[in-house]
Amino acid sequence: MKRNAGILLHITSLPSKNGVGTMGTEAYEFIDWMEKAHLKIWQVLPLVPTNYGDSPYQSVSSTALNYYLIDFEILHKKGLLKKKQYESRCFGHYEQKVDFSLLFKEKVEVLKLAFEKFDITDPQFVEFEQQGNFRDFALFMTIKAKHEYKAWNLWQPEYQNYSVELEEKILAEEKFDYLFWIWTQYEFLAEWEELHQYAKNKGIQIMGDMPLYVAYDSVEVWKHPELFILTNDKKPKLVAGCPPDAFTADGQLWGNPIYDWDYMQKQNYSWWNDRIAKAFELYDILRIDHFRGFSQYYAIPADHDNARNGTWQDGPKFELFKDKLDMKIVAEDLGFIDEGVRQLMKQTNYPGMKILEFAFDGSKDNEHKPSNYQENCLVYTGTHDNMPIYQYILDLDPNALNTFLLDLQEECKSLKVTYNDKSYEDITNTVVELAFASKANTCIIPIQDLLCQDGTTRMNLPSTVSTKNWSYRVRKEDISEKLAERIKDYIGRYNRG
Repeated sequence: MKRNAGILLHITSLPSKNGVGTMGTEAYEFIDWMEKAHLKIWQVLPLVPTNYGDSPYQSVSSTALNYYLIDFEILHKKGLLKKKQYESRCFGHYEQKVDFSLLFKEKVEVLKLAFEKFDITDPQFVEFEQQGNFRDFALFMTIKAKHEYKAWNLWQPEYQNYSVELEEKILAEEKFDYLFWIWTQYEFLAEWEELHQYAKNKGIQIMGDMPLYVAYDSVEVWKHPELFILTNDKKPKLVAGCPPDAFTADGQLWGNPIYDWDYMQKQNYSWWNDRIAKAFELYDILRIDHFRGFSQYYAIPADHDNARNGTWQDGPKFELFKDKLDMKIVAEDLGFIDEGVRQLMKQTNYPGMKILEFAFDGSKDNEHKPSNYQENCLVYTGTHDNMPIYQYILDLDPNALNTFLLDLQEECKSLKVTYNDKSYEDITNTVVELAFASKANTCIIPIQDLLCQDGTTRMNLPSTVSTKNWSYRVRKEDISEKLAERIKDYIGRYNRG
């Protein structure tokens, strides 16, 4: 990847009038703003439907698309909705945090009103449905709706296991609901392809994000239990997480079922090959989350209530990626990194990630320090899981802050960046500028860090379930001409055009 810069902002975080960012006008305006700022990459979080905890990393499907992002104004222009059908409802407050519980109650109902006016005999839609790409998702959601959206293991017993007979029964009895869920995918893709093409025409690439794991309450576990290490009654034997570290004495217990990599190997990794191929139909660049899990993954007995007693087990390693070396993949190589992960990164030559929030700890060998980078990496001030850098600096105790500032000053000297510590905002802006100045081929900054926003704007606090997580929205006035000029100046100064 040539030297460039981008921004991290999920689509749900865009301003909009209907409770959540969508693929409507504000998304196009954001691309226009990026063009003015000379930014070349828009990084988004996974576009899959959210489920428990509202996390895009815990979805009901690894390949389906989030119908919350469908835009009502676009549906109105298509003649499928009247303005009063959505303007009379409350989906949340303009530019305030996303209220997922309200969206869950209201948005699907409005989308169904649009679907009622849609012509299901349209040849393009008929062909789309017959291709079958989203058949499993639509079937799963139709049955889920019948059970008040409970997890599949809480459904009536006759629905808990997939069969051809069950599929035929649902298609016969619930055809409207089934076709509705197919239509959500059809409409999403129509809106996405138009938006994506608009970005391409502006010279902007979209970087998508692929979670390593799927949720237990997912169509994959329900229909294809053979892909996972489960008991005979489809309960997890092992679940995913991270071991204890300096931040969490109990480790992180994510709860996702563990893949049966031996089975997947025998199938020539066909499920993964298909998943990655579908991702590249959506994105120009693909970031794969928790990449170290392909080298070794941390497996915890499913009956444990913390992650202390897990074990590291071998993943597929290079075998899965040996035919994907020409793909534009970014490896999220954060967390516990050992020699196996380093070898996999070397074999694939995928760019990894460097995080400036981790960089200034007084250690000269810290791999997140810009002076220690190679060019083949992406530098971030922080990720969606980090505290915004402004708040992070604000929270440092006096000794840690002194260490942070001494390190920052040395790195600024090395890269000829003007060091400024007159205020916490100045320090934050200095860290942002240092990212642009670094050797890393690509620099990606979360919008919260460009705006010097505080901890209330944090996107996610890992290993917690909270209505605060994933709910961040940026205000329309924050996406300003002044900010675009500042970024454009950084890009010009540090040759990231």
